Amino acid sequence: MRKPTLLLSEEYPALGRQLKELLVGHGFRLFESSNRGLTLDYVRGKGIDLLLLVASVERPGDAIALGCQVRELNGSLPLVLIARESSEELAIQALKTGINDYFKWPCSLEELIASLNRRLGGSCPSALNSSGASARRMVGRTIEQIRGCISRLAAVASNVLVTGETGTGKELVAELIHHDSPRGKKPFVCINCAAIPDTLLESEFFGYEKGAFTGAQATKQGKLRIADGGTVFFDEIGDMTPYAQAKILRTIETKEIQPLGGNGGIPVDFRVIAATNHDLEQLSAEGKFRQDLYFRLNVGRIHLPPLRERREDIPVLIQYYIAEFNRIFGRKVEGFSEESLAYLLAYDWPGNIRELRNTLEATFVNLPPGPASLIELPEQFRKRMPAGSAAPVSERDHLLSMLLATNWNKTKTAEKLNWSRMTVYRKLAKYRLGRTQSKKNGTAHSCQDSLPRSDAA
Repeated sequence: MRKPTLLLSEEYPALGRQLKELLVGHGFRLFESSNRGLTLDYVRGKGIDLLLLVASVERPGDAIALGCQVRELNGSLPLVLIARESSEELAIQALKTGINDYFKWPCSLEELIASLNRRLGGSCPSALNSSGASARRMVGRTIEQIRGCISRLAAVASNVLVTGETGTGKELVAELIHHDSPRGKKPFVCINCAAIPDTLLESEFFGYEKGAFTGAQATKQGKLRIADGGTVFFDEIGDMTPYAQAKILRTIETKEIQPLGGNGGIPVDFRVIAATNHDLEQLSAEGKFRQDLYFRLNVGRIHLPPLRERREDIPVLIQYYIAEFNRIFGRKVEGFSEESLAYLLAYDWPGNIRELRNTLEATFVNLPPGPASLIELPEQFRKRMPAGSAAPVSERDHLLSMLLATNWNKTKTAEKLNWSRMTVYRKLAKYRLGRTQSKKNGTAHSCQDSLPRSDAA
């Protein structure tokens, strides 16, 4: 299988080696360009699968202008912009130019890789597109019930609503449903509903013909046209404006789009997966979200519980991210000290898995080999810990921290806790803890596979 080829265009090099190593380490073939002429030559050569533009602090408009030139040469090449300094004006210019995604550096490396994966989904056989790669990022002992929901929903064509707090992994669930479905080899198009203003909605969703308005120098396919045959993921749909809700509802009902400047409707076939951290039923009751759109979306449903309600997943996630960051940064970090683990287990993680991952990534920046001590956890994290919360609040959490500290060695755990080995095994059975078994009770998950009875439409 051919490696996807990325071109990194950076006239004023600033991102350094870390980003390049990350891209190569994730299976991309990487070319670099330090000037506009060379970048355009690469695009004309048609050997590039995605262009990664870097906007400088001094002249961010140069990257936008280069994006315009690239769009004139190639209207379908995925473009991703990374900016050292972000502004609303720059974001709007990027959207108008036809840039597919936009990041402020430094950014979450996981989210950047996921975005590149999505952009390449319809045109290049990247190893990152496999459901297995996504599934490996979905770890935890309470996750098995959710996997069952994903499998059932992937097998049908119904729309799906994924709910849960920010950072619980809603986009990852959407990716898994798509990749495990019959549409898995077609595009997976992600739309951030909170990031597209109403003034740009029609051009972003439906596209436009050349000459449709001033500045429309080339025909642009909208995101919904690009998703034809695949899946559209509406992220944070609870933040969608009433105007946008009406537009997308009509498209879902008619399965037809009309580009700006076009002469007629174009049939499209895509599945809708939506995610939100809001209570859409409550918003509908308050008149802030269209009830008919809610009924269209709320066919299959998956709820992701917050991390504070499934603390037994924290050790598993820590082990997973330690292995990932050791691979990315070329380190040999062994784990965390008992005191550090106590803090990590006692914290409520309001940002959920995303906050945990970012905290661990920040810890790795200057971490020496061996177990990480409490003082090496990021200062901003230690400041968020309430006084007196250094130790786990329950026997179960204390046992978890010792198991993780000893890599689940029962004998060493018994020694550290001053227990007998039989006591350790009894406690493991009592709290239903194990390295591979899933939790059978406690956290509730919903997987609703049929139309709500209230849907009269």
